[in-house]
Amino acid sequence: MEQSRIRNFSIIAHIDHGKSTLADRMLEVTGAVDPRDMRDQMLDSMELEREKGITIKAQAVRMDYAAADGGHYELNLIDTPGHVDFTYEVSRALAACEGAVLVVDATQGIQAQTLANVYLAMNLNLRLIPVVNKVDLPSAEPERVAKQLTDIIGFDLDEVIFASAKSGIGVKDVLQAVVERIPHPTGERNAPLRAMIFDAKYDTFKGVVAYVRVVDGRVDMSRRLRLIQHGSRFEPVEIGYFHPALTTTGFLEAGEVGYIATGLKGVQQTRVGDTITVDADGATEPLAGYRPAKAMVFAGIYPTDPDQYGDFREALEKLSLNDAALQWEPETSTALGFGFRCGFLGLLHMEIVQERLEREFGLDLIATAPSVEYQVTKTNGTEIEIDSPAELPPTTEIEEVREPWVKVSVTVPARYIGSVMGLVAERRGEFDHTEYLDHAEDEGESRVLTTYHLPLSEILTEFYDQLKSRTAGYAAMDYQLEAYRAARVSKLEILVNGEPVDALSSIVPTENAAHQGRKLVSALKDLIPRQMFDVPLQAVIGGRIVARETVKAMRKNVLAKCYGGDITRKRKLLEKQKAGKKRMKMLGSVEVPQEAFMAVLKMHE
Repeated sequence: MEQSRIRNFSIIAHIDHGKSTLADRMLEVTGAVDPRDMRDQMLDSMELEREKGITIKAQAVRMDYAAADGGHYELNLIDTPGHVDFTYEVSRALAACEGAVLVVDATQGIQAQTLANVYLAMNLNLRLIPVVNKVDLPSAEPERVAKQLTDIIGFDLDEVIFASAKSGIGVKDVLQAVVERIPHPTGERNAPLRAMIFDAKYDTFKGVVAYVRVVDGRVDMSRRLRLIQHGSRFEPVEIGYFHPALTTTGFLEAGEVGYIATGLKGVQQTRVGDTITVDADGATEPLAGYRPAKAMVFAGIYPTDPDQYGDFREALEKLSLNDAALQWEPETSTALGFGFRCGFLGLLHMEIVQERLEREFGLDLIATAPSVEYQVTKTNGTEIEIDSPAELPPTTEIEEVREPWVKVSVTVPARYIGSVMGLVAERRGEFDHTEYLDHAEDEGESRVLTTYHLPLSEILTEFYDQLKSRTAGYAAMDYQLEAYRAARVSKLEILVNGEPVDALSSIVPTENAAHQGRKLVSALKDLIPRQMFDVPLQAVIGGRIVARETVKAMRKNVLAKCYGGDITRKRKLLEKQKAGKKRMKMLGSVEVPQEAFMAVLKMHE
């Protein structure tokens, strides 16, 4: 199709503002999906997405639309996630588009993640179409939300489209606006092929399937292809587009979005952000690509069965192809054996990755408590970065430790500002500024955007849950890495039956270390199963024991069969039991359940 009749766009919004539902209605209006096959969250193909009701992966689909001018247009939609942990997915999707539909809930108005996505789109010079969604709800205030869009982001009031994705109101207006307002692609169709890989997945039969936006030239089945940055060469197995299932065409032209099945079996050969060109007389300069995602949260993940280690490595390779933000490297733990140290964008990302590994690859895994990355200056002047408590040098070798701080934006009704400030103060945070998004008749109902600075480690554990509970569920949060600041931290070690369990160790603020040690051993006491002998639990900081609890032994009733008779017989049985318990204590090993490793997460509760 002519480039003048192609439109590439994304839908961006805060969580639960109606992105996936609007995409469903668009598929219905354009007839992209047979009504018999239609279901809610059509583009959320992953079982996990449908269960949790959130979009995790950006999904693409091609729609044929008959516009008001009588012309037929090819609309390539990329539906994006809304959660802050998946901002990287959003940025990659936007880089493949010329415009975006910005969806805002008519009952909630502009939220923290709304603004974060708007800034992402503006940095890429995309044309935005503002849509106020859910206008048919009884509590909807579309005029107030439209005024927010004009006052805060700078839209004209006549640009705003009022819609209800659930009932279908205004969906045709949105599609017409996509055709009229979003510019068409401007690639050179006669230039050498350059196709940007914006996502990929592994298929057992087709090898690596690369999701591409063709920027220049044309790709078809007749020519051998090459990855410019990696250098791999391959014959395409299949070329087509998303409808939303993979639909074979055999070619793609400049401006179009589709897929190329490479046949490559080595997942390391294909990377998101690489450029595909033809092998002979192809382009020499790659496209700009994407800035690699920086992991913010780190945790050890281990298979419960050591024999699954090889399968686990293979699963991580395949998953990291589909999830470019996942980082991993081998790690060994004395308590858990061989596993991998994995880097994630946030706690939800970590939870999703673990669930996908268990479901899609049939693994049984244990995850350790998450940590952040610290920068350490040693007394000899060397600088190191650590993301695991085991890597923290002894106190005598440390000159300075720096921890990551984040800038946190919270949108909330004005009456809850005090509660939010109290929570931030408890987490070593600092207030920055407050900005009113609108002015309601009742001052307490006015929505405000408050900005804070906090250590990243403090928002990892229970912060979001606490924020929601203290604001009756009204608060919305977004955060971004800001800088590293000097910190006073200590390594908190846990000894179980006198043996250090490295997987239970954590790096904590020095002033709270003893208190957190007491809380942790108290929690572990209820989680570690009782043995036939007493199990001491100790919290150690710098070689000093700061807390101790004991998991009491189970007592087998050895006197059950003794009815009356001489007391010496009973004493003999009890002494025999006592001697056996001593021997067990010397030889016994204690099994630590998964819940114990996650108890470190609950220390803030």
